Amino acid sequence: MTIVIICLFITTFMPILAKAPMAMAMNKVTGGYDNRHPREQQKFLTGFGARAKAAHENCFEALIMFTPGALAVLVTNNVVQLAEYFAIAFVVSRLAYLLAYYFDKHVLRSTFWGIGFISSLALIWLAIP
Repeated sequence: MTIVIICLFITTFMPILAKAPMAMAMNKVTGGYDNRHPREQQKFLTGFGARAKAAHENCFEALIMFTPGALAVLVTNNVVQLAEYFAIAFVVSRLAYLLAYYFDKHVLRSTFWGIGFISSLALIWLAIP
């Protein structure tokens, strides 16, 4: 059970982790991070910065995919070893997804996205009695 909860914590923290590269890119674009109008500043991001922004936003979408499955296995008390493996696979695939996005490896990025998505669905499947 602890592993699934730790994975849930990491996944919840991941959007903040993914914000750092985007903030660094924003800092370079206009000579400083505009904390008063960050969304306006983000419109000027290109290349790495634009990919970092998209990766950051996708972390929120991934959190929505993973959370129901993680909570379902916890609530139904179906945290078997396979559920822990799927939770770990999700976290690892999402970290790899971020790196693939940052370095513009689109095929790898899509592959890692698919692994994460399947892992999320598998968690929900395991919660079905």
